[in-house]
Parts: sequence; C-alpha cells; structure tokens
Amino acid sequence: MEDLVIASVDDHIVEPPNMFERHIDSSAEQPRIVEKDGQQLWVWDDLVAINIGLNAVVGRPKHEWGMEPAHFDHLRKAAYDVDARVDDMNVNGVFASLCFPTFPGFAGKMFAERAKKDPKNALRVLQAYNDWHIDSWCGSHPTRFIPLAMVPQWDSDLIRQEVERVHAKGCNAISFPDNPAAVGLPSLHSEHWEPMWDVCNDLGVIVNCHIGTGYAPPYPSMESPIEAWITGMPISIANSASDWITLDAFQRYPNLKMALSEGGIGWIPYLLERADFSHRHHRAWTNKNYGGKMPSDVFREHIITCFIEDDFGLANRHVIGIDNICVEVDYPHSDCTWPTMPEGLWRSLQSVPGGMPADEVDKITHGNVFRHYRFDGMEKAGGKASCTVSALRKLGDGVDTREVSLDGVAPSGYAPGKVVTSRDVLAALQR
Repeated sequence: MEDLVIASVDDHIVEPPNMFERHIDSSAEQPRIVEKDGQQLWVWDDLVAINIGLNAVVGRPKHEWGMEPAHFDHLRKAAYDVDARVDDMNVNGVFASLCFPTFPGFAGKMFAERAKKDPKNALRVLQAYNDWHIDSWCGSHPTRFIPLAMVPQWDSDLIRQEVERVHAKGCNAISFPDNPAAVGLPSLHSEHWEPMWDVCNDLGVIVNCHIGTGYAPPYPSMESPIEAWITGMPISIANSASDWITLDAFQRYPNLKMALSEGGIGWIPYLLERADFSHRHHRAWTNKNYGGKMPSDVFREHIITCFIEDDFGLANRHVIGIDNICVEVDYPHSDCTWPTMPEGLWRSLQSVPGGMPADEVDKITHGNVFRHYRFDGMEKAGGKASCTVSALRKLGDGVDTREVSLDGVAPSGYAPGKVVTSRDVLAALQR
C-alpha cells in the first residue's frame, strides 16, 4: 500500500469567493457570494446556487452530516484553498487530482442557463472560470492537478474554439452532461455536437460526464430512506452509458473518449452483457450498426470508468476493460474516505481472488489516468519514488486530521434517532 501512486479522476472544488478577481474585470456582471439567513450563496443576476451541503462534509463527524455546511466558516479549508488541498492530498496519500466545479454545476449548467438571457456574458464568465481553474487552481501546483474545463454548450462553434483555447493552456479534459437531452440541450445524437467530437478526437481531449449532470435519479418516494437514493446515485449513470455506447460518433472518431465520472464499476459487466444480447437479439429490426463490432467492444475502446472501493468490479476488471479503469477520491464529498483512502483502496485491490498483478495495480491506480489525460506530473515531480503514498504522507506529517464538530449547525431539521427520508432532505434543501 505504501508504494501505491494514486491519481484521482473525480474530486471537487468549492470555489472561493475571490476566484474571479484576477480573471475578469470587476465591472463585468459575474457570480458573487451573497449571505442570506446564515447561508452563503452564489448569485448571478437571477440565478442562485446553493454552494455546499453534502458536497463538503469532509472532516466533520458523520452524525452531523446533512445539507450543511452552508458557510465557508463551516468548511475544512482544503475544500476551497488550493494549498490546503495539497496538504490534505498528501496526508491522504493521493498524488494527482482532477477537480469538478461546484456552484456552476458539475458540467456548467449555470452557464447554459445564463446564455439564454445573455450569451456574451455567459461566455465571458465561463472563460474566466476556466482561466481561474487552469491558471490559479491547477497552476499553483501543476504536478498535482489535472485541468478540467467547461464548454459553452449552447453554441457548437464556440465549443470548438474553447476546447482549442484551453488545450493550448495544457488542459486535456472537459466536463459535459451525461445526458444533455435531460437538461434541455440537443441529444447526444444531434449534429450540434459534431464540432466537439471532432476537436476532442483531434486533440485527445477527454469528455468527462459526472453522475447527476444529465439524468438525475428522482427520490423513490418521499417516505423512502435517503440511503435508497444515495445507493442508487452512482448506478444511475448506467442509463446514460447505454446511450453513449450507441453513439455513431465513436465510429467516425476512433480517438474520441468519454469518462463515466463517479459511476463506479461493479454494474458494468451486466450492462455490457445486456448490450451485446440486445444487439444480437434485436438488430434485425432495430437496424443499429456498431461498425462490425459488439457494443461491449465500443465501450472498452471509448469509455473510461472509475471507483472508490469496488470489490466486485475489480474481480471482473478484464470484462470492463483493464486499460480504462481509474480511481476516484471524491474529496470533499460525503463518499470520500479521507484521510484513509489508501487503506480502503488497498483492501479492495487485495480482495481480488488470486491477487492482482503489479502491472494491473499500476494501471488502475495511476497509469491509465496519466495515459488517457496525458498527465506528466509524476515525471516532473521527480519520478515514482516522490509520489507514493509513503512519500506523500511524510510531506503531510503534521496536517491536523481530527474531526471538527460544529455544534448547533448541523444536522438541520433531522429528528435525533429518526431515519432520514427523502422528504427530510428535500425540506432541508428548501430551507
């Protein structure tokens, strides 16, 4: 475990209030933090975003988790401060991290909403966000962060231009809805996205689709324990994955790849089995063609996956595609296991019947990430010996990992000892 090099393709930033100061003129209309009823919200004209909640509970006692924290003062500093983030990565033994946004939505939904009213302003702020993320967040520690940009989804020509612009700054990844049709955008199969497929194929830019950015599972019922929703959330991206497999653009663009971010891997073997069965059994009337391949072949050639701890998925790693499986940490969200992520990952790796060869462990923990995202951070950091769990934890010696209680702040509205239901969580969100 001490010799692992861990690279995560799914973490998150809680954006600091001053993020735009160096990247956009202060006179420009832009999102700003506003305090209301003890909460800090991002407000952009008529758009309002709840910034935190279960997105940033790391470092707090689990019995206090809920829709709080709602204020920067309630957060672990590493949620929004890049230097503190590196400290927390060190103590967690994590070398590299790709970070999704928070307040604009994981795939930039807020920018698309703003573009309906003022597309020029939406583009200006989106580009300022990308510049802050690439230059300030990732640029502060370039060997530790994998840049991720957002694109102006409302204009296909602007998408191409923005992908080219951020790629020139060293960014090889963009965020995109797992099902654009579900959020009012053209479907995956629309010609609208053709310029994006083309430029991502040519430049080797990965299209990253986070769970909940398109198809978001509804609460089973208002009486259902919230654990039912939490359990099904990662697997919900399976509906979108089945659509991505059928994407004809994969036949036209052999280098085009997408990632199922935060989706887990244990469910994928059945999805591929079902997809192949469906094609064999129904193709005579559906007329779907995969270029002479089976759907499972398309998946393994074009789709990247990730997991936190997934014993069943690792046992079936070759069915999924050993060259496409990556690790995620999900810091600072509630599924994150900080500061003991290496211990959980190692237990999951060791669960594989008969053991896992060292070269496969290296692929899954970091090699696939470095290759797909063309990330050379380990080389620039001085090689593997400087990037292992052991080496990083020595750098993190002295980082305070004690849980910090916020008595009187959380949980809000949950009766002690009562099972928390979907209705309870919805009520807390509405407050």
